[in-house]
Amino acid sequence: MNTQRILAHFHESAELKIQAASALAQPISQAIDLMFSALSNGNKILACGNGGSAADCQHFAAELVGRFERERFPLPALALTTDTSIMTAVGNDYSYREIFSKQVQAFGQAGDVLLAISTSGNSANVIAAVEAALEREMRVVALTGKDGGALGKMLTDADVHICVPHSRTARIQEVHLVTIHCICDGIDVALFGGDVNE
Repeated sequence: MNTQRILAHFHESAELKIQAASALAQPISQAIDLMFSALSNGNKILACGNGGSAADCQHFAAELVGRFERERFPLPALALTTDTSIMTAVGNDYSYREIFSKQVQAFGQAGDVLLAISTSGNSANVIAAVEAALEREMRVVALTGKDGGALGKMLTDADVHICVPHSRTARIQEVHLVTIHCICDGIDVALFGGDVNE
């Protein structure tokens, strides 16, 4: 493979991260505050998304239940993307659109946070999950890209929208991963203060 093509991926990714940093820093900070407040009040975080975004949900939940960069007690986070029996039963008996919303209805409570990830902002099952979360008086942190899609338009002032300003799915997902790491770090700092290396 042409090394120039590989270098172009790295350069485009790096340039987007630098460009997006100033635009996304404030909503990421708001997401940290929202999630930390929920966790401090004994609530939990649910996460949903498809494909690569499903993997990001699992990554995020693993960082909270396990650890990010420092030892601490487990924090309650649940990826709604992992129970194949629930997802296939709901998909078969109802519709694929409801595979996450049914779980939000089952597990979500007022004060919980839903991390909703959709690079386009138009994933029908993620939108249905957000609808279910808002009905249950949960708050939503949405990670999207492009123009935020339908998901961006349905959020309330109490929710947080982190929209990556790019149209390419791979680049959006790369910024979503940095965002997830920022959120995990922010939660740890809110819990313990300071830097992990101090």
